Amino acid sequence: MILAIDIGNTNIVMGCVDKSCRVTSLFRIKTDISRTAWQYAAEMYGMLNIFSIDKKSVDGCIISSVVPPLTLSIKQAVSIVFQLEAKVVVPGIKTGLNILIDNPASVGSDMVVDAVAVINQYSVPAVIIDTGTATTFSVVDRNKNYLGGLIMPGVMISQEALTSRTSQLPKISLEAPQKVIGKNTVDCMKSGAVYGNAAMIDGTVDRIENELGEKVTVIATGGLAQSIVPFCKREDIILDNDLLLKGLRILYDKNT
Repeated sequence: MILAIDIGNTNIVMGCVDKSCRVTSLFRIKTDISRTAWQYAAEMYGMLNIFSIDKKSVDGCIISSVVPPLTLSIKQAVSIVFQLEAKVVVPGIKTGLNILIDNPASVGSDMVVDAVAVINQYSVPAVIIDTGTATTFSVVDRNKNYLGGLIMPGVMISQEALTSRTSQLPKISLEAPQKVIGKNTVDCMKSGAVYGNAAMIDGTVDRIENELGEKVTVIATGGLAQSIVPFCKREDIILDNDLLLKGLRILYDKNT
């Protein structure tokens, strides 16, 4: 099996993925550019012990990163723990994906990896919704071309901006109130965060389908998808929390 690593703005997600793209173990650590490779190596080693994973069973590693200052540190940590040279998703890597945007090299590696997983495991055309620090929509057409998408502030970033810019609005947990129309400040904020973002997903996918002129497969992933997607009116949205790690496994095989 391989170790697939997704370096995000908030968390670093690591998972062991076998040849059938099954994620056998998964753990998250906080993204912190001030930490050294040795500190990350120590945390990796601790996680291996928690999951009783023999490091000798890991025969490869691939990294996707949207935090360039951390990429080298994580590569060095992998080398320290596993004595492996990790592959990194960079422009020019074999993907099998035709990227039809103004500057293909500018697409975030996480969006590329998600799209690779989708064209290999789901029917197209497709829309991929990744709910992380940012909420992103990626569109793949019926010919497996990456057409582009949308990027907007993530749910938690929006909430942090709301509480930091107002004097009376508190921080809230991300859970839906019983009714859309809130009867107190906290429920009003929760309703806005959950039902508002669910409605945004429904409306955005509808507009994408109208622009494409056909129905799409909708796949949602990311740390907050489970909190938002169940409240969407669309009943055909597929939740796949392992999508990016599966895509990394596919890319690893394509480039080995």
